[in-house]
Amino acid sequence: MDINKTIKSLQKKLYTVKLFDTAKEAADYLDSKIDGKVVGFGDSRTMIDMELYKRLSAHNEVHDPYQGKDNDEFLEIAKKTLTTEVFLTSVNAIAETGEMVNIDGTGNRVAGSLFGHEKVYFIVSTNKIKPDLQSAIDRARNVAAPKNSMKYDLPTPCVASGGEKCFDCKSPERICNALVLYLRKMNDIEDVEIVLINEEMGF
Repeated sequence: MDINKTIKSLQKKLYTVKLFDTAKEAADYLDSKIDGKVVGFGDSRTMIDMELYKRLSAHNEVHDPYQGKDNDEFLEIAKKTLTTEVFLTSVNAIAETGEMVNIDGTGNRVAGSLFGHEKVYFIVSTNKIKPDLQSAIDRARNVAAPKNSMKYDLPTPCVASGGEKCFDCKSPERICNALVLYLRKMNDIEDVEIVLINEEMGF
């Protein structure tokens, strides 16, 4: 894993990049930068562990679908996240060559990361860095997706196998419905910032 190479590659693709040694430092930074905004969240184990909803909702209007009490409320909140001023999420993998990879089941997380906001933050731990795009895709499919499925205890083969790998199943509960490759910063978002955390976090 070459963090410096990854940062340089991301910067060449027009992303703003900040590196923090700890999740607390990253959370403090985000808490100081996002103030008085309407904020949308995509699903992220890293963001949950950083308690970003609690911190940011103290001085921002934060819409987090996973605060919903049922699926209807989840979808209602998820739609609101698509038009917020700021959107925060993570990715399942980053290649040292600067590409990022995400897998999504419902689509709100990847949709929100692509369009409709003044600023998007990707909060990513450095354990998700892989040498190239193909190995990043492999990590997203065979490491992150099974672990995400296990988080929700879904009735899928990857969960039944203990998170061994993706089986490209036909289960109606599968979350591997879209694989998005971020090749470069999207044109109509003013700023896309990658917040790297040099700790092992998330999936």
